[in-house]
Amino acid sequence: MSLVHACALAELAPESAVAVEVGDEELAIVHSGGKVYAIADLCSHAAVPLSEGDVEDGEIECYLHGSRFDLATGRPLGLPATEPVPVYRCHVLDGEVLVDLSAPLDPDDPGPATSTVPPAQES
Repeated sequence: MSLVHACALAELAPESAVAVEVGDEELAIVHSGGKVYAIADLCSHAAVPLSEGDVEDGEIECYLHGSRFDLATGRPLGLPATEPVPVYRCHVLDGEVLVDLSAPLDPDDPGPATSTVPPAQES
């Protein structure tokens, strides 16, 4: 596992996303339900930045066509998208969001993809 700095936790309001570039990857770092997720920042349907969409209840919605994705698995939850987007493990450590880019998680068996935000750091 190789953790790379993505952003400061302070940059993320609850139920929001921020676009970051980590290495060669464009990611949306998302704070939802007291957890932080790292998901590829392009909708699998129309290459639109997911970080510009709405976040709620562990999902992110593409603002252009309304496709929704599960933040833990990357699986599409609503049409027109039919393909998942890559999700990466992330961790919150000392107020920083770190992402493991070594391999995207398997949508069928993602394991723990999130990091819980410590209560003292919840905005």
